[in-house]
Amino acid sequence: MTSAQFRRVVYSYYKRRGRHTLPWRQTHDPYCIMVSELMLQQTQVPRVIPKYEAFINKFPTVGSLARAELGTVLVLWQGLGYNRRAKLLHSAARAIMARGGIFPQTKEGLEALPGVGPYTASAILAFAYNTPTALIETNVRTVYIHHFFVDKTVVTDSELLPLIEKTMDTKNPRAWYAALMDYGSHLKQTVGNVNKKSAQYVRQSKFKGSNREVRGAIVRLLTQKGLATVGVIVKETGFTRERIELQLRALLEEGLIQKDGQRYSL
Repeated sequence: MTSAQFRRVVYSYYKRRGRHTLPWRQTHDPYCIMVSELMLQQTQVPRVIPKYEAFINKFPTVGSLARAELGTVLVLWQGLGYNRRAKLLHSAARAIMARGGIFPQTKEGLEALPGVGPYTASAILAFAYNTPTALIETNVRTVYIHHFFVDKTVVTDSELLPLIEKTMDTKNPRAWYAALMDYGSHLKQTVGNVNKKSAQYVRQSKFKGSNREVRGAIVRLLTQKGLATVGVIVKETGFTRERIELQLRALLEEGLIQKDGQRYSL
């Protein structure tokens, strides 16, 4: 399959069934793109849509997010999980305002922001600035593995990268990556998760009974009560005191919660 043929396959699907109305596809604002990308990490699109819209409504600019208290941000983040992402997003906003409110336009500048790794930096470049850049994530991997590595059992990103660069629509990477991601999502539902062949594939750990569940319960309770002692948190969440105290220490170290005497708060 030639690059041109491959692009026709991807764009044909996107034209017919692409998710053109996703709210973060209605903007080229790098701030909004950054918010959507951090929200979409390990979270399904249907869950993200209402949270993204509420977040942008509350914090429409990078400056408004930077001025907000972290506790306010965490309250709005509830339901998405992985609360550390909210703190990193908040820190990134403050880092941008510290440099005069100027959003970085290079991969190096973007990766210098808290929470922005190589993929997120590339996504911002592509979706906000329409800059041709190679990016790899789960749906992109799915498409290339399905079409080019049918008979291989383990595929590395270093094998995918030359193909991604070769087949890229350099004139409109914004539309190209949107099309790739939607097509990849479709393939997962129709042909199965071929992304399991990726050397980077990691099965997500179970949420039930995990430390993530404990941490989420603590943050959720503090958003409701404002202040709570260890005893109250143990009683309300149903987890053991040992597990609660362990995660409270971790949340304190990460700066996600605060402690005043015997009481904890966001």
